[in-house]
Amino acid sequence: MSGGGDGVGLARALDTAAANKASAIISFGVAGGLAPGLVSGSSLVARSIVAEGGERFYGDPVWSRRLSAALGGAPIVDMAGVDAPVIDHAAKRALHVKTGAFAADMESHIAARVAAAHRLPFAAFRVVADPAERRLPHAALVGMQADGTLALGAVARSILRDPRQLPQLLQTALDARAAFAALLRGRKMLAGALAFTELRELVLDMPAEDVIGGSLPV
Repeated sequence: MSGGGDGVGLARALDTAAANKASAIISFGVAGGLAPGLVSGSSLVARSIVAEGGERFYGDPVWSRRLSAALGGAPIVDMAGVDAPVIDHAAKRALHVKTGAFAADMESHIAARVAAAHRLPFAAFRVVADPAERRLPHAALVGMQADGTLALGAVARSILRDPRQLPQLLQTALDARAAFAALLRGRKMLAGALAFTELRELVLDMPAEDVIGGSLPV
């Protein structure tokens, strides 16, 4: 899903990690699909991240190839970093045409910027949640909180105001569950292939719950 959490907090946490002699920064999470044909759960590795201001941050080629291989040959593609959700098909298509990016998220450009500032290798692994053809309903947008949890009250109020969005919301929930399931599978694959001993250390900006508030297995 092309939505995200606390960008300021993420940058602060990454700065702290970098100052404590981190060896690399790897961004994990879900993203909104921009390129046609990408289904929910599609895994992607970043060749580069294009920020909204035109900055482009390249992933470390060695790290990117290692991630791709560990994920069974996930495509290495350009991605977009955005500061606000990309909501509908027209906006997604426009961003795809403008940047060539296959997916967009709200964290990878922050991570890439911190990595560049500290001269650290950077890589990103993202899983598509909402495909390019899908529109995000209002209830899903107002339900996302900075910590990744669901604001049930806001979702309920949005549905009461416009019940017609309920089918879209249910589809968004299914997309999100497929994406998070793929993300967790990928996380475990990377942990084994790259010899990480603690799975929880792999993800800094990934919520523990999906869009409908159900706990996800770790």
